[in-house]
Amino acid sequence: MNISLKEKNLLGVNGLGRIGKLSLWHNLLTRHFEGMVINVGREVGKSLEDLIHNISSDSTYGSLTHFLYGYSGKRCEIKIVDEESGLLDIDGYPVKILNKHRNPQDINWKNEGVKIVIDCTGKFLDPTIPDNSPKGSVNGHLTAGAQKVVVSAPFKIKDSTLAESVDAPTLIYGINHLNYNPLKHNIISAASCTTTGLAHMMLPLLENAETKNVLTASMSTVHAATNTQSVLDSVPSKGTSDLRKNRSVIDNIILSSTGAARTLEKVMPQIVNFGFMADSVRIPTSTVSLIALNITFNSRMSDNGNPVINAGYINNIYENAAKGAQKDLLVFSKKQNVSADLVGFPAAVVIEGHETHTRTGFLKVPQEALATIVEGSSQDINIPVTHAKIMGWYDNEYGSYVTSLCKLTEYIDSQEG
Repeated sequence: MNISLKEKNLLGVNGLGRIGKLSLWHNLLTRHFEGMVINVGREVGKSLEDLIHNISSDSTYGSLTHFLYGYSGKRCEIKIVDEESGLLDIDGYPVKILNKHRNPQDINWKNEGVKIVIDCTGKFLDPTIPDNSPKGSVNGHLTAGAQKVVVSAPFKIKDSTLAESVDAPTLIYGINHLNYNPLKHNIISAASCTTTGLAHMMLPLLENAETKNVLTASMSTVHAATNTQSVLDSVPSKGTSDLRKNRSVIDNIILSSTGAARTLEKVMPQIVNFGFMADSVRIPTSTVSLIALNITFNSRMSDNGNPVINAGYINNIYENAAKGAQKDLLVFSKKQNVSADLVGFPAAVVIEGHETHTRTGFLKVPQEALATIVEGSSQDINIPVTHAKIMGWYDNEYGSYVTSLCKLTEYIDSQEG
């Protein structure tokens, strides 16, 4: 079998952490790209065999063989074609490993034949930093020959005065990915796992005539552990502001913060019109997280005196979305799920319909206050307000985030001339 990388449509990946490794697994499954070049940026173990050991198995998702073929009996074989150049044959799929450079500008993507790079390091998140920055910059990938860079995290622009000077959008597949313009967008953020799930929960509500009138909203994500936390209690680094991430991830429920609401504003600008708060609670599991969305609507009553917006109405919105434009991205479930049921599940979010709840109350406007607005008003007015709690599962590693990230990357590739 010819496993040469020449004349192939190749995907580049910078970083082989959780997202980088699972992006490799996803592309072994879909094979949209004809091969991959992965920059690890350093020597791993004692030989290339040690890197293969890491690639071929996973504590959360099991073996690569099981991921690709289940229990069919077929096995995934990984062969070293050329150890010196780092060329592997993974089940007939060519993958080249680079280990010399960590600074993006030094990774010669052009020589490797790579046009699109996913940066999964979490280190280069500011598109306003020049390519020649000593500490590296996401712009360095373009200098090194890549044409497009997709960052697997939200941007963090240190100098807010420069934010408007760069045309680097935040895109989520199935939400606003059609805003991608190949003529001017060279660096794209794929947001975060939580923002991806949250955006798919919000979109059907904001597109419905009854639920688009949002007064306020908040969300809490009950979030699986990540590598930003300590396995055991540790001494915080200089300048650390959140001391809780240095406490043992194994033994604690840890209150934390999330930038999901701020990032969501970049993807769905209409949410700026109402207040949106977000927070995170880290728990000792390896993957699958849960969004608890609390949202209040300016509602109305039906002719028979019942609230128009109720749990059934909201679940119907999600059932229709799951069959329509968000098919396979949003899934509506009537089951009573637990987190293990959603490990690897390939949807941006799974609505737990069994746990949708609403309550309608009334905002009383006294007639004396109303008289200042409506001349001749002689009675109080009660305005119905409906509060809803909606639960959405998402596999924050592979199923929700990496799947959405790779679909976005494939769409960007499809738009290139």
